Amino acid sequence: MRAVTVQPLSTESLEVRTVPDAVADQGELLVEGLAVGVCGTDREIVAGDYGWAPPGRERLVLGHESLGRVRHAETNSGFDAGDLVVGVVRRPDPVPCGACAHGEFDMCRNGQYTERGIKQLDGYASQLWAVESDFAVKLDPGLESVGMLLEPTTVVAKAWEQVERVGERAWFEPRRALVTGAGPIGLLAALLGVQRGLDVHVLDRVTAGPKPTLVKDFGATYHNESVQQVTSSIQPDVVIEATGAGHLVFDSMAGTATYGIVCLTGVSPTGRRLSIDAGTINRELVLENDVVVGSVNANLRHYRQAADALAKTERGWLERMITRRVPLERAAEAYTAQDDDIKVVVTLTEGD
Repeated sequence: MRAVTVQPLSTESLEVRTVPDAVADQGELLVEGLAVGVCGTDREIVAGDYGWAPPGRERLVLGHESLGRVRHAETNSGFDAGDLVVGVVRRPDPVPCGACAHGEFDMCRNGQYTERGIKQLDGYASQLWAVESDFAVKLDPGLESVGMLLEPTTVVAKAWEQVERVGERAWFEPRRALVTGAGPIGLLAALLGVQRGLDVHVLDRVTAGPKPTLVKDFGATYHNESVQQVTSSIQPDVVIEATGAGHLVFDSMAGTATYGIVCLTGVSPTGRRLSIDAGTINRELVLENDVVVGSVNANLRHYRQAADALAKTERGWLERMITRRVPLERAAEAYTAQDDDIKVVVTLTEGD
């Protein structure tokens, strides 16, 4: 079978190679790979900045935003041949820590977790893959063209869950939400906010292309002015920060309504310095009972929440999020960003 592979921590190592066919062990599904989404983490691995190969190997199969169709499933596995499925990315650490032992492996305390396509486990960017049935999630059959969006949706499903858990420490009835960034994570975060009945606003710097229309079409408001202008105007109860841009992080923290909650999902680059008024930020956080929380990855509960969210989303809107589909043999093109990219997908089936 063919797969997208890299040598982690090496530059210019991406190569579509023939690798041994996947074999399903006891308790696993054998899955025909249909597509994988590409995200910033994948591009960091391709650039040689990140990633770990499986023990004893030099190369890693990429791909954690998976989509496949079950080719073989054991009796009583809960799956049947033909089911549309996504594989979970993270596996609990083997110790396990308390969080992993309770199924909250997205909150692993000791860092000994592994991740498909990222850390010590091959990913899903191959024509066949195997996955434990306990770490597979069934999708609505109507999501065949867009199901690789499930994994990024799990990230924001968790983010919203974290916001709601924090908010419920006292009476919590948010009305307005601001999402900073209209990439895949930002758009999906905003979508889930609208599904919760909130007045959602999305801030991004671009003024043309598909982003403004996508935001408008699911019932949110698009902005491209400064974050200070937006927050002073709407006074958001919730901010989902999806860019990792330092100034947006701190300006968002300073611009919420009283009892505001900011959830950070974007990872900031290191080595950049900002001048901030730390005293004012501290004062506002304390005196207004504000909260800033980070959120990354997802567990099985969030995968199921995300599957439900996508199942009730208009398919055409989801399809418009995917701005490029690249065939497997030209996969390298998918890992170089282009203007107007939102979500880029590598198709794994022949003829696509």
